[in-house]
Amino acid sequence: MGAEANGLKAGNAVDSRTLLYCVIGDPIHHSKSPLMLNRAFRETGENGIYTAFHITGDRLGAFIQGVRAMGIRGVNVTIPHKVEIMSHLDEIDASARALGAVNTIVNDNGRLIGYNTDGIGYVRSLKEEAAADLAGKRIVLLGAGGAARGIVYALAAERPATITIVNRTIDRAEELAASVSGHTGLKDVRAVGAFGLEMACRQADVVINTTSIGMSPQTEGLPMDINVSWLKTEAVASEIIYNPLKTRFLREAEAAGRRVHGGLGMFIYQGAYAFEYWTGKPAPVPAMRETVLEALGYTSQAIT
Repeated sequence: MGAEANGLKAGNAVDSRTLLYCVIGDPIHHSKSPLMLNRAFRETGENGIYTAFHITGDRLGAFIQGVRAMGIRGVNVTIPHKVEIMSHLDEIDASARALGAVNTIVNDNGRLIGYNTDGIGYVRSLKEEAAADLAGKRIVLLGAGGAARGIVYALAAERPATITIVNRTIDRAEELAASVSGHTGLKDVRAVGAFGLEMACRQADVVINTTSIGMSPQTEGLPMDINVSWLKTEAVASEIIYNPLKTRFLREAEAAGRRVHGGLGMFIYQGAYAFEYWTGKPAPVPAMRETVLEALGYTSQAIT
């Protein structure tokens, strides 16, 4: 009899050939990645299991030694290790090097290669769900941290008319804008402080919150005290947060008649790309989405 007939789910029946994958972060207990990726292994019949490890910054080196010693096949990296992890790897993909951050590691027979799937995952989601063509658009990013870095590089590849990075500490926005322009050749990448937020929003086609403001459990925050009335009626309000599915920023934008785009798709697609790097198989995206929605307490019809 097959694995299913014996009450086991293909892809998570552990034996001596099972490959290990994981996500690391500090903290990490909130992560939905183990649920999502283990579902992907079951759906595709991959003999792998995926778990979460709480790794503090002072243990990164020891963890990487463990990856090599144990033959851990793939690793996802989340806050706050996406930059520091780079110094422990053997090779870094060109796009991840330009971004200055890694969120996915492939163990290729002992050689550890770093990638970044955050930005490409976000752009794929944005184009599929809210803005199919970003060429010539005016885009505003709220925040200039690690998440913004991955997203802005991926957005630059879509050849928008302008990208404006808004950050309370303008030096960080200026550094990121200069880096993006230098690496991608996109000429009109601007940096402004919070004082320039209203004007930037009034001109924007897409406004993206890349900060953690509005994330569960502190769901009533508004990034940079943005007022959704500043957005054009045809503008898209976008989030990278997926818990809750609709932040206060999105709820207010939707109530004001603007199009909204949540962060669930980015989370799913960054994991899907990682799965494909690790296995060489297409990721079962619908099943992955269903699993995350269920874990968050929603039905599979919660997002259309």
